[in-house]
Amino acid sequence: MPRAIISPSVLASDFGNLNAECTRMMKGGAEWLHMDVMDGHFVPNITMGAPVLKCVGKGVPGIFMDCHMMVAHPEQWIDDIADIEAAGKQYCFHIEATSDPISVIHKIKERGMRAAVAISPDTPSSAITDEVANLADMLLVMTVYPGKGGQKFIEWCVPKVAELRARFPEKDIEVDGGLNKKTIHECAAAGSNVIVAGTAIFGDPQPEQVITYMKSVVDEAQVKIAADLQGKAT
Repeated sequence: MPRAIISPSVLASDFGNLNAECTRMMKGGAEWLHMDVMDGHFVPNITMGAPVLKCVGKGVPGIFMDCHMMVAHPEQWIDDIADIEAAGKQYCFHIEATSDPISVIHKIKERGMRAAVAISPDTPSSAITDEVANLADMLLVMTVYPGKGGQKFIEWCVPKVAELRARFPEKDIEVDGGLNKKTIHECAAAGSNVIVAGTAIFGDPQPEQVITYMKSVVDEAQVKIAADLQGKAT
């Protein structure tokens, strides 16, 4: 089974101290940092773009940027994100934003980044075809509507995680939206190994304890899922 990864959502940070906030999360045990890029077209809001991420990449050594591209034309920004100096980058685009996801994935990989595909709450998991999933490095299931932080967790999205885990047992599957110490349990049990959480981590006075707790929940769930899969195989 893929390993547990906690990716704090920088959207919940203090943007006035962005480098310090990212450094604080990494010191607290975060392996990835979830960078929400919104263009004002695919979603109504606008957040940070490549110029801001470039500053973070230079100011925070060792950072892995989990870039969630909520943009109308995902192919347009691949080169800008790829040119950022950072220890690692993942480019996650929405399946709803393109008619040719295969081409977008190839372009991302040609620039040396991990490629990921996201689906919004109203999009079925079947929208991610086997061909797309097998080329991608990660699949993201949104459990809130993209474009705004602090929304309530949408529980009826969780079965999509389980369906994707059943189809792709070795794939990284991320969940993003309304995750906290309570809602993480059903997402982990469904098979998500990458957890995005914003306020639950940045808003806690001891974020390192939240990260450790969330990782332990995923680890425990992964052990059970792996045992179940092995049982079915035999």
